[in-house]
Amino acid sequence: MTLDPHFKAMLDAEAAAAPPDMPPVHELPVEMVRAGYRAQRISQNVNTSPKEVAARDLKVAGAEGPIPARLYTPPGYLPPGPCLVYFHGGGFVIGDLETHDAHCRRLALHSGAQILAVDYRLAPENPFPASHDDALAATQWVFDHAAEIGVDPDRIGVGGDSAGGNLAAAVCIDLRDDETRCLKFQCLLYPALWPAEETVSRQERDGPVLTKAAMAWFEASLAAADHPEGVRAAPAQAEHHRDLPKALVVTAGYDPLEHEGRDYAHALMDAGVPANHLHYSALVHDFFIMGDVSPAVVLAAKEAAEAIKAAL
Repeated sequence: MTLDPHFKAMLDAEAAAAPPDMPPVHELPVEMVRAGYRAQRISQNVNTSPKEVAARDLKVAGAEGPIPARLYTPPGYLPPGPCLVYFHGGGFVIGDLETHDAHCRRLALHSGAQILAVDYRLAPENPFPASHDDALAATQWVFDHAAEIGVDPDRIGVGGDSAGGNLAAAVCIDLRDDETRCLKFQCLLYPALWPAEETVSRQERDGPVLTKAAMAWFEASLAAADHPEGVRAAPAQAEHHRDLPKALVVTAGYDPLEHEGRDYAHALMDAGVPANHLHYSALVHDFFIMGDVSPAVVLAAKEAAEAIKAAL
């Protein structure tokens, strides 16, 4: 594999600028990490954020009350139309509507679908199952309020990146037997799926972008491992994968999560679920939300958006 030269330049610049005594992420105050991540990702999407996509902030149902969300509507959208309920990444600890704003705009513009981004509760303040319960409640809300937001209830899917991909996959499993809320698609972008056995890519890759220390911090913060319902946070370990929505699974070559995404796509196929696996061997974890770093990001966003458009 050869790392995308634009991402290599970014990583080299970050390494050169990093203070030699910089403590690891898990030793910093969580609000500092969240603010730094937000500032970095916003700064990496200044030129490639489609401003022609309309965005409206609203409240949707969470498991314990209303939570923030943002509805992205592309030019020319005619209601009622398709909608992808989207969950941001960030290890269930960081990330928000702002870190993924440009990414959601790109998906909306190129898919022609509305994207509803959900600001679910974060760990460690809200450990498992808060994030998963919020994702499920928000998706149910979209079905139940489809007419209010111009959505066709027969054309709803879910999606997310990294931890958000975990949430999207988990919601599909949670709603599998709900005959009144039938999801049509799941868009899983380098998802964290927690296979029963650690994959080779998790074992051998420590970064770039996603490090072993960060993953351990995220997983400890979520605190799902010892929870009685913890299997909900591990879609790869579901009892079976039959009767789930059609899927797109995207993986990156420079990513510890590569093999679990690949394996999940094959598990879906083996269960009779139509699934497509797209692999970007030269890209890193989190690449979808770094639009200005490399032209490859916008091209990949267009490919994912085409899959959304075709499915919904």
